[in-house]
Amino acid sequence: SNKKWKRTSNKQAKYTLRIDAQLLRALRYIAEYEGRSANREIEVLIKRYIAEFEKKNGKIEIDWEIPGEKGQ
Repeated sequence: SNKKWKRTSNKQAKYTLRIDAQLLRALRYIAEYEGRSANREIEVLIKRYIAEFEKKNGKIEIDWEIPGEKGQ
């Protein structure tokens, strides 16, 4: 199983992110400015990125199950 994913609820997964310290500081600054946690800011950015991708390339049609979830 993929140990980076940890089930936290029916719709949420936990993922460990390794990021340059300066990028994280800048992200936290922006998140605070926007009134969000750094985690929520990352989620907003990912959703925007996916929406942009799908606008250009069509809807992503995949099984959204968390890797390694079956058979654990």
